[in-house]
Amino acid sequence: METQNPSLFEQFLAPLFEQFIDKEALLTLRNSIDWETEVGAIANPQVTYPHYYQTSKFHGIDDGYLNIDAAITYDPITQYVLPPSETWVRESLVNAIQGTPRRILDLGCGTGTTTLMLKRRFPQAEVVGLDLSPHMLIMAQRKAQAAGLEITFRHGDAMATGLDDASFDVVCATLLFHETPPLVAKTILQESWRVMSPGGQMLVLDGNQQTLRTVDWLSNIFEEPFIREYGQGNLDAWLGYAGFETVRTQTVFVLNQLSTARKPLPVAAAAMADEPVATPFTAPGDPVPV
Repeated sequence: METQNPSLFEQFLAPLFEQFIDKEALLTLRNSIDWETEVGAIANPQVTYPHYYQTSKFHGIDDGYLNIDAAITYDPITQYVLPPSETWVRESLVNAIQGTPRRILDLGCGTGTTTLMLKRRFPQAEVVGLDLSPHMLIMAQRKAQAAGLEITFRHGDAMATGLDDASFDVVCATLLFHETPPLVAKTILQESWRVMSPGGQMLVLDGNQQTLRTVDWLSNIFEEPFIREYGQGNLDAWLGYAGFETVRTQTVFVLNQLSTARKPLPVAAAAMADEPVATPFTAPGDPVPV
């Protein structure tokens, strides 16, 4: 029988993580949680997991994110794969939000790292984190509680959130699209457009598509199941297809990129040149900033 050679992930990244991850601390954390009870409390029984999500090995873990080990190892691992600093990379998204949003939706929020940063940056806003993995959401809730932050975490599919039309001023997605087939990413952007209020802002922080196209060995090392398809795509075009305007993408520390866009205002509102125009996050009747 032919033997399979060790992957680049197994040869290089896995040994590195072994050196820096405190296994005993992770085991203690794992055993401190009543996973069955907490999953039952947060899981939405109406959620149907897409086939790709059930069958893909994200981060080389069987069962992907529907796995306790994925939830407890995500934070310790991610801090080493977002140079020069995970905080700096994620802050590029948070700092790019304009205005004073009232409601923020963080899609594919995972263990809530970006979600917590959003709430700290906009404490007056209602912040909602949505993810397909109840295990990841358990970790997110624990982090929010430890930080004393009031955040709503929902178990749901970013392709069909079940949230109201035009109900969020800002929609974010951090490190989500390289882990989805392109068709799923495009569907998520269409859903983002639906739940976003007119004039709202869309922000996507993810791997740098140009870098992934030109430096193929990065895809070999990280071994994400859809990273090559993502790298061959064009997020600017996907955003435009979904209906967003003023699309801009900038490089974030070479390996990542940040894309921002706006949902257009209704034509009638945009044409009222003689009337005071409210900012995207003010409501009818609010004083208009001078």
